[in-house]
Amino acid sequence: MPLILSIETSTTVCSIAITDGDKIVATQKLFLEKSHSNLLTILIQDTLKQCSLGLKDFSAIAVSKGPGSYTGLRIGVSTAKGLCYALNKPLIAVPTLTALAYEVNEQNTENYLIAPMIDARRMEVYTAVFDAELNQVLETAPMILDEQSFSETLQYKSVLFFGDGSDKFQSLMDGNANAKFVQDISPSAWAVGLLAHKKFLAEDFEDVAYFEPFYLKAFRATVPKPLL
Repeated sequence: MPLILSIETSTTVCSIAITDGDKIVATQKLFLEKSHSNLLTILIQDTLKQCSLGLKDFSAIAVSKGPGSYTGLRIGVSTAKGLCYALNKPLIAVPTLTALAYEVNEQNTENYLIAPMIDARRMEVYTAVFDAELNQVLETAPMILDEQSFSETLQYKSVLFFGDGSDKFQSLMDGNANAKFVQDISPSAWAVGLLAHKKFLAEDFEDVAYFEPFYLKAFRATVPKPLL
């Protein structure tokens, strides 16, 4: 079975995992903001040491490709590409929202539609909708949330909403019985790894030299306010 090292840095959470085929060997997650640049490589090294593994033992490196935080994605993808270059290993990219959907679908006993949401500041999120077979029924897109968001779908079907962008939507859906919310769900590298296994078998690899994260929106630098 292919041994895959997976990296997930699309939000404020930093996560890595080692998977062997469809089995999770090890996984770690840090909930420290702005920790990616300082702690990602340390997290990888610590996990490898605990598992008595070396980087050369891996068949591929997988990374969550976005959408999400511009800085987080850049750090995760840069680290994954650097490892692939150094080790001459293939790079596998997994859509962040697909991995989130995969994670929650294990709890989806009622076969609801599932809608991961990643916070994009203010009332905007990055979102998509999947069915219980993980077929994508609504394409990944930025969405500004209001009381009418998903109204046509929620009129007829129940939907599970989750992710760090879902809390602000829950306050708008008070009283809507078809809007279900799952708390405390953050992107996990183990879900990236299990999905990457399928891509590895299909030899669905990225071009390491040219691969870029799926930012979805152009990065906008903000100008700090002058001190009074």
